[in-house]
Amino acid sequence: MATVLKVPLASPTPDSQPKPQAALTADQEEKYNWLLEQVKNWKEVPATEGKAGPITDREKFWLTRECLLRFLRATKWNQKEAEKRILGTLTWRREYGVEELTADHISPENETGKQIILGYDKEGRVCHYLNPGRQNTEASPRQVQHLVFMLERVIDLMPPQVETLSLLINFKSSKSRSNTAPGIGQAREVLNILQNHYPERLGRALIINVPWIVNGFFKLITPFIDPNTREKLKFNEDMKKYVPAEQLWTEFNGSLEFDYDHATYWPALQKMCVEKREAKYQRWVAGGQQIGELEDFITGHAQVGVAGPIAAATSAPEPTPAASAPAPAAEPETILAPEPALASETALAPPPVTASVPVATEAHDEAPAPAPEAAAIPEPTPAAVPVEEKKEEEKPKVVASTEVGETTA
Repeated sequence: MATVLKVPLASPTPDSQPKPQAALTADQEEKYNWLLEQVKNWKEVPATEGKAGPITDREKFWLTRECLLRFLRATKWNQKEAEKRILGTLTWRREYGVEELTADHISPENETGKQIILGYDKEGRVCHYLNPGRQNTEASPRQVQHLVFMLERVIDLMPPQVETLSLLINFKSSKSRSNTAPGIGQAREVLNILQNHYPERLGRALIINVPWIVNGFFKLITPFIDPNTREKLKFNEDMKKYVPAEQLWTEFNGSLEFDYDHATYWPALQKMCVEKREAKYQRWVAGGQQIGELEDFITGHAQVGVAGPIAAATSAPEPTPAASAPAPAAEPETILAPEPALASETALAPPPVTASVPVATEAHDEAPAPAPEAAAIPEPTPAAVPVEEKKEEEKPKVVASTEVGETTA
């Protein structure tokens, strides 16, 4: 009898490999460089409800090279429009409270497993299952927050060189729910969020068991879906064409035996996401906290980031203690095992980057002990790395319109 899985899968199959991104043209590279310089000059994020203020380190971490390129592609390489869209999304993320959405707040929405993150498709994309027949709550803002929260977790789990997801939707009805189509108002809100704030994130949408009422629903929302997005929708096809059978849930005609148990799955998903997210953040910090950092670098696929080769960060020497005060005993060093590499990390690895990380020292009467020699930076681990505080320069505030144009998912 096959073992029944109750937790998320950690990595794609060895045969699942992402397609390489096309190289930028000279014109596209020039537009990217212009956009990067504009974004680097941002000091403030405009927002309402008292949420405006200096750009944070977590927001800078979000502003990767690939993030900027996704918005450029979504705006057909209109760099000024992309600049407005990115700043508008930073504003939306603050006002919507994306970073403040917690697993405990969202948990009641997922008790029946109406959204599941499980497995990877043949191009290494995370599979995000939607099961409308398992709907357990009435329409509310938290239902939309649930989708945003799960999208953020999908992004946490994306392997190196992957920046899109596979959406798998099963409109099969259940005994408790025969109408599995969402309301048109909620659908438009979700489409607005996906297209304006998560552009170029949808790799493919696989949809099965589409009843006539849902088919009519899709016809209603088609005018609001970008043409490029519509091409990614596949209805009632054999999903094994796109997802390896061993990582495709049996409810979607695969061979992966999976049983949703909220008490087991939900904490396991959160733990996996926190570990991967913090490992990426630590690597970004070690690389010099660069706006426009390479996602290949922060995922560990590339050893070289935009700042060049980096030396291991070292702690500033401790001030020499006064004669009357005994020196404190050194705390034992804790070494955590590195996170296991994902299957897709073995391909297309560019040469490594590293950048010298300056170390501040405190002035004191006696000469400090010599700084330890720089060592190669270790692989990222789930342990949190302290981030040195930086003073914000006083520059004119950047306030851009949040007006949005046509975009693609």
